[in-house]
Amino acid sequence: MTVATEIRTGEAGHSGPEIRSDLYVRIEPRDSGGLQIELESRVEAYYGDSIRKQAEEVLEALGVRDAQVLIRDEGALPFVIAARIEAAVRRAGLGEGTRVLPDRVDLPAPSDRDRIRRSRLYLPGSEPKYFINAALHGPDAIILDLEDSVHAAEKDAARLLVRNALRAVDFLCCERMVRINQLPLGLEDLDEVIPESPDLVLIPKVENPDQVMAASTRIAEIKADYGITRPIWLMPILESALGIENAFAIAKASDQSVALTIGLEDYTADLGVVKTSTGAESLYARQRVVNTAHAAGLQAIDSVFGDVGDMEGLRAWGLNSRGLGFEGMGCVHPTQIPVVHEAFAPGANEIERAQKIVAAFHDAQQKGLGVVSLGSKMIDPPVVQRALKLVARAQAMGLIH
Repeated sequence: MTVATEIRTGEAGHSGPEIRSDLYVRIEPRDSGGLQIELESRVEAYYGDSIRKQAEEVLEALGVRDAQVLIRDEGALPFVIAARIEAAVRRAGLGEGTRVLPDRVDLPAPSDRDRIRRSRLYLPGSEPKYFINAALHGPDAIILDLEDSVHAAEKDAARLLVRNALRAVDFLCCERMVRINQLPLGLEDLDEVIPESPDLVLIPKVENPDQVMAASTRIAEIKADYGITRPIWLMPILESALGIENAFAIAKASDQSVALTIGLEDYTADLGVVKTSTGAESLYARQRVVNTAHAAGLQAIDSVFGDVGDMEGLRAWGLNSRGLGFEGMGCVHPTQIPVVHEAFAPGANEIERAQKIVAAFHDAQQKGLGVVSLGSKMIDPPVVQRALKLVARAQAMGLIH
């Protein structure tokens, strides 16, 4: 009696008239016959041979030698091609324990703990078209997102795409962040992306310090396995009433945490209220995040402003956010970046007054005086400290030299 065996086909990626910088791959393993690759590409005349050659090399490295392969290319770069093929192979039940990594661009210098983080631009981890030019928009950081912007059925494929992007894409001066999934799924994300040394990992929906410690411990283990010595920072995201109430314990859970932020969509949903453009419904939580972050020695980073068409609303939100004590916020579209940078920059009058206070402070120091005066006014020590911080921040932003 002959028992029929089911052929498991693996598919990954996307194709179609509206798709760019991506490709669709379907792999049907066979018992023999070698690799039969059918390629459809708008650039086949120019790059068809190189795409076929790369596909053969990736499949060989993954242990796939006999298969029918369909590739529909929409202008994908090599790191995307490799990620999509690998995802399809894994979904076909093959290639276990193997991976194919693209050539690595030079790693940037390690990210400083207290670097400027005014803006961080979210990039959906399943959409490679956003990766290539993201840094040209000038955000302080880019976030390769594996969580809310990625469909549940695409988590595995997005993880490979983000891993390859960390290796192959030059994000210029941007801090390279990854938002993993809510734990425990996020631990699988860490296994794939930490070997590529992202600068910072955002941990979503944190409600207790154990979640931060779990991520921190796994990162430390992976770094040890791969001999990684550069820092990989953490930014917990508080997105529920419980997370807000446990804020300080969360902030102090790991010495790798450098910032604390809030996710207002989930937070307001947890409260059962509507998120508004004024933020009155979340004022307590945002103030709690600011106070906690400063008490723990971390940066306080605000949520995103979701209405990409309302620039005046964004500007008002950013100014209010800075007034509360936040040092930056998230961006969901590149057009928001310059508005956010302007909102979080000290004004010319602020800078001028701060510089005068700092000059008076240094003058008093040189004269051995314990009291700082500016004209006829005595300047209290907290005012001096605030001026020193403002001048340092303005210098870091390139507003003064």
